[in-house]
Amino acid sequence: MERHTYQTGIIGNCAFIAHINKNTNLDWLCWPRMDSTFIFGGLLDKEKGGEFSILPEGGYTSYQYYMENTNVLCTEITTSEGSYRITDYAPRFYQYERFFKPLMMIRKVEPLEGSPRIRVKCRPVCDYGAFQLKAMRGSSHIEFAGCDENIRLTTNIPVSYLFDQEYFVLNDTRYLVLTYGRPLEAALVSTAEHFLRETIIYWRSWIKQSSIANYFQPYVIRSALTLKIHQYEDTGAIIAASTTSLPEFPNSGRNWDYRYCWMRDTYYVITALNHIGHFEEMERYFGYITDISFSGEMRYQPLYGITGQKTLTENILPELDGYLGNKPVRIGNQAYEHIQNDIYGQVLISMLPLYTDHRFIFSERKDSARWIELLLNKIERTIDEKDAGIWEFRNMANIHCYTNLFQWAGCSAAEKMAKTIGNENLLKRASALKAKAAAHIESCYDPERKVYTNAAGGKDLDASTLQLIMMNYLDPSSQRARDHLAALEKELKTPEGLFYRYRHADDFGKPHTTFLVCAFWYVEALACVGRLEDAQREFAQLLQYSNHLLLFSEDVESANGSQWGNFPQAYSHVGLMNAAYRIAMKMDMPIFL
Repeated sequence: MERHTYQTGIIGNCAFIAHINKNTNLDWLCWPRMDSTFIFGGLLDKEKGGEFSILPEGGYTSYQYYMENTNVLCTEITTSEGSYRITDYAPRFYQYERFFKPLMMIRKVEPLEGSPRIRVKCRPVCDYGAFQLKAMRGSSHIEFAGCDENIRLTTNIPVSYLFDQEYFVLNDTRYLVLTYGRPLEAALVSTAEHFLRETIIYWRSWIKQSSIANYFQPYVIRSALTLKIHQYEDTGAIIAASTTSLPEFPNSGRNWDYRYCWMRDTYYVITALNHIGHFEEMERYFGYITDISFSGEMRYQPLYGITGQKTLTENILPELDGYLGNKPVRIGNQAYEHIQNDIYGQVLISMLPLYTDHRFIFSERKDSARWIELLLNKIERTIDEKDAGIWEFRNMANIHCYTNLFQWAGCSAAEKMAKTIGNENLLKRASALKAKAAAHIESCYDPERKVYTNAAGGKDLDASTLQLIMMNYLDPSSQRARDHLAALEKELKTPEGLFYRYRHADDFGKPHTTFLVCAFWYVEALACVGRLEDAQREFAQLLQYSNHLLLFSEDVESANGSQWGNFPQAYSHVGLMNAAYRIAMKMDMPIFL
């Protein structure tokens, strides 16, 4: 079977993310929010998903790349008549003491050689393809009506060519500005060029302000840029992915909506951003978590909407074909109803740097004691409870090792925070809960196989228990850590260096694909226990599983390296960044500040 990779790149400005295919089509765009209906959804249905393509007459070849150190994407099309370049970008830059990040994407189309003939098709839709929008012709724009707000395409291409979808010779640079709600009312060409220059400057400045070691640096830079635009800046939420219903493997039925903020994922995201010295994102996320924490609920949900909404009802859209015919297409995610008790500890350790890093002034946070107490209360109420675990089993509850590990780690973080703010009572509570969590972890140990199983009384192994080493529950220099890693290697690692989450059957049967972040966790664990050469070898091997733009999916098929699952997956890019950082630190490589 031929290797499957996703043929898109993404652009974004921390208000939205758009996917542009190598065939020039805007395959995916949700407006006005990252979790709204798609305006373009050809990724899931070629007909009902609409189209925004800029294609030549006749055959062509395509080459796609990012402008170096930016989220500006270029697609070069070569035909027998000539060639042209499309530069796609979402404006983002600092002005008037705030970040300008409009619901606007711009497509700059410029001839490179010859006289290519092109045709622009723009056909947005609404309500997940249920409604085709009415196109109304203007003097230099087309207005599309039918959504909550009108969508406008402003251009210096003759409107008749667009309205009638006619071919024309591209003999000069043309611009297509797509807006939601408020249209572009400034001078088209000068504004588009100004926005492009400022957006390039913004992204390159953001990277220059990053502290990244010279270890596979281009991959880390691309992962950092990808990660950044997965934050919905308005609230600080960080989404797992910008897509829904891309299957974990063909015909699996494992098609999930990932356009939400998983409390668990963001710990790893924040850690990665902290490693490269970006604290603004951490503080924004802290605000998002604080709002949820003080909502008065006894529990956290595993995931929330990007504005903190709790009810994310899962629905199936049977009228959509699905990605490559893979149904069902789901919107919403039933996992919001699950019990997953690791997340309280995840939140505590996510915020630990705000209290231990002296670049932050913890005394400015007047609600620290109340906030820490709230989280310890949540841990205390749930520490003996069975839950769905990190992998969100829908009908299988256990005392999971990973859950108790992060309760242990969260209590360790709370101890440090309590010392920082000088609260003895909180320190004692955290220490007592930490000991209780450790007892639960030890109930998962199998002395015969010298390994920690996925749950108390269980026999199955789980890649999430690699975190016992990375979180320093197990001393990385100990024989117990090395034995645990060796047992996981033997059962879950593939010859290609990939890693299964687990091999046992779940609600949908046995998994067919590996989970990419687990392979990066494995690399980190190797580095932790001192197997540095192994870590470097395995890390380099994993890089082949990106697409043509160094973007990584959620899942990888070990047999042929195919990409599956939602794409690009924040988790996978975080895994790469954290593994690269871990190796660089072990190698004592200099960090470029």
